[in-house]
Amino acid sequence: MCSWLHVYICYTNNNRSSGSHENVEVQKLLNSLNKPAVKSIKSSDGDIMDCVRISDQPAFDHPLLKNHTIKMRPIYHPNPVDDNKVSSLVNATADRHSSSSITQLWRSNGKCPKGTIPIRRTKREDILRASSVDSYGKKKSFIGKSSFIDVELGVTDGHEYAVASTKTGQFYGSKSALNLWNPKVQESNEFSLTQTWVVGGTYDTGLNTIEAGWQVYQRLYGDTKTRLFIYWTSDGYQKTGCYNLCSGFIQTNNKYAIGGSLSPTSETDGTQQELTILIWKDNAGGGDWWMQLNGETIGYWPSSLFTHLRKSASMIQWGGEIINTRSQGRHTTTQMGSGQFPKLWYRKASYIRKIETVDQSNALRTAEVSTYHEQNCYDILTRNTTDNFWGTYFFYGGPGRNPNCP
Repeated sequence: MCSWLHVYICYTNNNRSSGSHENVEVQKLLNSLNKPAVKSIKSSDGDIMDCVRISDQPAFDHPLLKNHTIKMRPIYHPNPVDDNKVSSLVNATADRHSSSSITQLWRSNGKCPKGTIPIRRTKREDILRASSVDSYGKKKSFIGKSSFIDVELGVTDGHEYAVASTKTGQFYGSKSALNLWNPKVQESNEFSLTQTWVVGGTYDTGLNTIEAGWQVYQRLYGDTKTRLFIYWTSDGYQKTGCYNLCSGFIQTNNKYAIGGSLSPTSETDGTQQELTILIWKDNAGGGDWWMQLNGETIGYWPSSLFTHLRKSASMIQWGGEIINTRSQGRHTTTQMGSGQFPKLWYRKASYIRKIETVDQSNALRTAEVSTYHEQNCYDILTRNTTDNFWGTYFFYGGPGRNPNCP
C-alpha cells in the first residue's frame, strides 16, 4: 500500500504499469487481426489492404471453426430476379441507377492474388479510439431486454431508427438495393448507417443477428468516409460477434474489402448509387448464411456460429440507424440516409428498394413490412408496387436536429 509520502511515486508507477498492460493488450489484438500478408496495397484514402491467404484470415481464430472446411461457393442461390428493368419513375427523371460504378479506391492501386482476400489493416490508433481494448469493433450489449424490438426499435442509449420490418415468421434470406450516401455525422463517437438485419430469436433466448450495409463511423475507422460493413452476434451483442472480419465470417472474395470505403456516393439531384445486398441460407450446403454484394459472392457465416439462425430467421429488417449523443444537451445534427426527409423523394431522400425475402423453397418473395421511426428527427415512407424495378420500397432519413427535433 502507498503511504502519503509516496503518493506521487506510486501514482506514476501505477500509471506506467497500466499503460504497459494496455500496450500489451493492444499489440495482442493487432497480432490477432493483422494476419501475415502475401501482398499489401496502399490506398489513396489512407487504408492499407493486406492480401491474406483465405485459410489464414481471422475467421478461423473462432474456436468453433478450428477444423472448418472452407467452402468457396454456395450450392444454391435464391431464384433470380431481374434487377435491370427501369421503372417509369426512373425514366421520367432521365437518370439511371448505377450500382456497377461503385468501387473501392484501393483497387486502383492493385489487386489481391487468387487464393487471398483483402483485409483492411487495423492500426494501433484504431484500437485506442475505442472505449477499451475489449470493446473494439463490438456493439454494446443490452442485457435484460425481452425482445429484439425492445432494443432495436426503441430509443436505447441514443440509438435511433427509421426501419421497415417483416412480421415474425420463418425466413431464409433477404435481398434489397440500398441507396448509397455520405451523411454528415456531428460527433466522432456517433455513427450513421443503412443496413439489413437478419434476426433469429429474442434477447431472452439469445438473440442471433446477421447484419450488412454501409456506415459512417469515425470512432471505428478514423475518418468520415462511407464504408462497407458486416456484423453478427449469437447472444444479443454480449460476448459474441463483431464488426467486419473478426473471427466468424469467412470471406472468399478477393475484390471487396469489408470495412473498405465505397465510392462514388449519391449526389442530390444527381446520379444515385446503390449497393444490392443478398443474404441467404444455403440449406443444401450445410445451412451456412452467404452474402452477395452487387452480384459478387463475398463469403459466409457458418451455421455453427448460431443457435436460432441454424434453422431460419424469425424477422428481417431494413433501414437506417444513428447514434445521438445529445452533446450540449440537445439532439445532434447527425444525418440519416441523405440527410433529407423522405417526403422530398427520389434523388433527394435516401431509399431502399426491391425489398424481398427468401422462403423455404429458396424463392425470392416481395416483402410485406411495417415501419417505425423517430418522430420529428427522422421519418420513413413506404410503398408496395407491382413495378419490377421498385417493388416494395421506402424512402427514409432526415437531418437530425431541426425546429421540430430540438
